[in-house]
Amino acid sequence: MSEEEEVKKVSSVARDQVKPEYKVKIHDLPVEERPRERLVKYGAESLSNAELLAIILRTGTKEDNVINLSNRILREYSLPEISRADVAELNKIHGIGPAKATQIAAVFELARRLESYSETAKPRIKSPEDAHRIIAPRLRNLKKETFKALYLNTKNQLIREETVSIGSLDASVVHPREVFKTAIAESAAAIILAHNHPSGDPEPSREDIELTKRLRDAGSIMGIEVLDHIIVGNGNYISLNEKKLI
Repeated sequence: MSEEEEVKKVSSVARDQVKPEYKVKIHDLPVEERPRERLVKYGAESLSNAELLAIILRTGTKEDNVINLSNRILREYSLPEISRADVAELNKIHGIGPAKATQIAAVFELARRLESYSETAKPRIKSPEDAHRIIAPRLRNLKKETFKALYLNTKNQLIREETVSIGSLDASVVHPREVFKTAIAESAAAIILAHNHPSGDPEPSREDIELTKRLRDAGSIMGIEVLDHIIVGNGNYISLNEKKLI
């Protein structure tokens, strides 16, 4: 037997002697350790973040069961980072495909909507604080400046909320036409403008103030009052009306 053949024979024997690594599957765990069963028995509040995420994801990967996958994701990313990631960003996480990405995005969007939900069909906005409470869950933690408008009736009740633009905030992106076409369609009497500062600092820039005045003047011509412009930061906000900047 040649030396080369001898090496191949030894390698073949060695491979035959290596036992395949066993991966623990979720169904191999005792029933009392499975997230869904624990939630039913003890309630959702008793579960860890990883267990709750595991229920959302439902299945793991070839390398990890769903609990191990969830633990790994939460070691690499914080909950706020996951909550503000879009589907494309979630897809880049190892072990997260399109289906899991949409499941995660849907859960956090429901959470944001619940935070600003009101039992009143048309919540009345009587102060900058009221406007901030409604709009903040939609804007905070976003990575891009997002400009929204709240459309109100004659009683200052919210009749519609709309995203006007996403990206850098300037006059070419936020055009009066885009802001007021919905106001006209909804017969709105007034508008409250709002956008976020991804830096977390809500201090208005010169461009913010100039844009607000431009939109205020456009609204005045049409008989639609721009009541305020709320700038959302990290846990705080600034009202341009309160600051007497418009």
